Amino acid sequence: MNGILLVNKKKNCTSHDVVYKVKKIYKEKVGHTGTLDPNATGVLPLLIGKATLISKYLSNHDKIYEATICLGEKRDTGDIEGKVIEQKLVKKSLLKIENIEKLFKSLIGKHNQIPPMYSAIKVNGKKLYEYARKGQVVERSFREIEIYNIDLLNFNENLITFKVSCSKGTYIRSLCEEIAEKLETVGYMKDLRRIQVGNFNIKDTITIDELEINKENNFFLKLKLISIEKIFENKEKILLQNETLIPFLNGATVYFNLKDDLYRIYDQCGKFIGIGILEKNKLKRDIIV
Repeated sequence: MNGILLVNKKKNCTSHDVVYKVKKIYKEKVGHTGTLDPNATGVLPLLIGKATLISKYLSNHDKIYEATICLGEKRDTGDIEGKVIEQKLVKKSLLKIENIEKLFKSLIGKHNQIPPMYSAIKVNGKKLYEYARKGQVVERSFREIEIYNIDLLNFNENLITFKVSCSKGTYIRSLCEEIAEKLETVGYMKDLRRIQVGNFNIKDTITIDELEINKENNFFLKLKLISIEKIFENKEKILLQNETLIPFLNGATVYFNLKDDLYRIYDQCGKFIGIGILEKNKLKRDIIV
């Protein structure tokens, strides 16, 4: 079986744990397009079988999150799992809807963000969290991120819940700390739920428990996969006759007077074969299913 499986990850479970369980259920190679922290929940797209080959096309997806900030405490990890390293008074006079919404509006657009120490970014061959666990602070470079939209969902005493649409590479923990700072206090990310990755929405996900219950039902398991053909449905299609298809499958290039792009490839009977790349009128195979 080949395709993309959208898992609704639960709390206190690593992305690696999910990959391991899905690999046992599908008995196929399984990959992912980006992890979620153990205490985060929500959409985790997994690549099953030959779909692992399309990860290079799925790495730049924008994302949508729902997050809750707890004001008044700063934690070393930036989230609920860390140790309290600072406490600061929360000015209730600043916690007004109009003030928070004005602050959120000011965050929309492109700006630079420093990745948190507790992240998987590598510096000199080591992940930042490896330095952090030893109490070391490493100099980090700014990364340009973009906030497309951010809306206040709720606030109650020291808790603010918001929904944010943002670019790849945005750290919501860092955003929570920035929001707290602009409210003249400190804070950490209490909860995080990813509700969308690119076009993959939370409403289309399945839990590991549901998969476990149906692990012997191959029809059900296949039904839950988004096919490679579906993922590239916005790409134009090319139909190859047998005399052209066979050399193409064997690695030969085929000449087409079309624009450079990715194309869905079909045989002469209309069966989906895979994805091809056209460059300078030369079509070569990329992913064959």
